[in-house]
Amino acid sequence: MSTKHHEHPEKDEKIELGGQQAEPSDAADSSEEGSNPAPADGGASAAKPAPEAPQAELEALRERVAALEKQEASLKEENSSLKDQYLRKLADYENFRKRMFRERDDSLKFANAGLLSDLIPILDDFDRAVGSADHGQDFAVLHDGVGIIRRQLGQLLSNKYGLESFDSVGQAFDPNIHEALASEPGDVPEAVVSEVLLPGYRLHERVLRSAKVRVKTPAPQPAPSASETAPKADDEAKQ
Repeated sequence: MSTKHHEHPEKDEKIELGGQQAEPSDAADSSEEGSNPAPADGGASAAKPAPEAPQAELEALRERVAALEKQEASLKEENSSLKDQYLRKLADYENFRKRMFRERDDSLKFANAGLLSDLIPILDDFDRAVGSADHGQDFAVLHDGVGIIRRQLGQLLSNKYGLESFDSVGQAFDPNIHEALASEPGDVPEAVVSEVLLPGYRLHERVLRSAKVRVKTPAPQPAPSASETAPKADDEAKQ
């Protein structure tokens, strides 16, 4: 008995302390807690972020940079393509402008080519008429030849080009189509064309040349005599 008591002196002291009996399990738990002390940082080490978080952010930034570089390359390529198209369009426009100026100059230079081609045979007819008159010394032949050529020329200009001469003799004077070179009084109620000095011509509905004419104007009325004016004055006084 005495031997066992001396072998476990500490256990007996924990059971009976200050007249109160303690539970052995509580004492054991206390001893275990004492043997495993709590961390000094209060569990802060368990709340630290994982070391993989900065690596993930870095990968995201790398992907973003790669996407921006790809977008930049695409925009550069598109800009280069648009610049090339612009230069091509500019070259086409310059060529078109030069061609238009050249065609305009050619059209102004050769605008009368068709008319002149039609007049060449008329010149040939004049040459033949003059040559025939020189050879035969016959004025009547020359006169008839010139008359024929004049009719041919008038028909050509009228039928193909719309050039027409208009009659003016006996018509009322119209300053839009007539130009009076001389005038004379006559027994007419209004100014009338009495003679055409140079005929007028129209191209379709437009007047190309006014007719040069002589105009007959109304004769001035004689002034009333004193005997004619006296009865009128008496009539007015009576009224």
